[in-house]
Amino acid sequence: MGNVGSNTSTSHRRRHAADQNRHPTPPPPEINTTNRYVFAAASPYYEYPPPAPGGAPYAVQAWVGGRYPCGPIMRTPMPYVDHQKAVTIRNDVNVKKQSLKVEADGENPGKFVVEFTYDATVAGSITLYFFAKEGEDCNMTPTKDDTLPPITVTFQQGLGQKFRQESGTSINLSNFDESELTKVSETGIYPLAIKAEATSCTSEDGTANSKSTNSQITQAVFEKDKGEYHVRVVKQILRVNGMRYKLQEIYGIGNAVDGDDFDANDPGKECVICLSEPRDTTVLPCRHMCLCSGCAKVLRFQANRCPICRQPVERLLEIKVSSEDGGEE
Repeated sequence: MGNVGSNTSTSHRRRHAADQNRHPTPPPPEINTTNRYVFAAASPYYEYPPPAPGGAPYAVQAWVGGRYPCGPIMRTPMPYVDHQKAVTIRNDVNVKKQSLKVEADGENPGKFVVEFTYDATVAGSITLYFFAKEGEDCNMTPTKDDTLPPITVTFQQGLGQKFRQESGTSINLSNFDESELTKVSETGIYPLAIKAEATSCTSEDGTANSKSTNSQITQAVFEKDKGEYHVRVVKQILRVNGMRYKLQEIYGIGNAVDGDDFDANDPGKECVICLSEPRDTTVLPCRHMCLCSGCAKVLRFQANRCPICRQPVERLLEIKVSSEDGGEE
């Protein structure tokens, strides 16, 4: 019995050796390392050209068990994401849109007055418009100035100042259709617009100068909820040195504006990728400030989705906050 088993095992080995001679295992392909990236792995391993930004699709092949189980798989490289740095813009007057509201005029039943809080680093003026349209050079044009003329008041330098419309100039919202109050018209007419202008009191030579150097426009609509009117800000515009900018909120910038008070133990302040460096880069258009500049430079070549909301990334905006004046950079 032992001889029979030995002869059978020897026969199997001979047949296996003969099969290998007829069908030898092909060696793995040679890899030209001068123009390729190779990611080492036991089996399978993948090789493909580097994903050049905006380049043509490239082929990926897998070597599994001494053979290619399928043909090349076409892959498209990640799109290149532009990385920019924000430019510092000084805003001398700022209307806090969260504070904007309407309240009943106690002296005139059925009418309402506008209230809000604002900061000003220089003196200037505020003009209140009803049903106005923005024109060239951010000039506001009222469309109902015969019944609702613009209201202009001056202010001095100061933070946390409060504006309240005078009682005699209050507006009766019931005189207008709801569609006029709650929507922006097709021609760009806003039910409420506030233009805050900062003026320089003196010029470089010390003489008086009332030339406007900076202005902010807040455009809003009225909303009615449970019988009460509210104000919802639709857009804020900043005009500096002849340039027009649209103001947008940055989600998460509040945690990054602490400057020297940065606490590495606060999870709301560190980059969501490396979890060590402070956040200073915003993803656009979703406006999530969630990356440090180092991780952002790597991300723009490797991915095109926001780490927070997974929306496509169009640009990365690096924002440095100065600890001296709190301005954005």
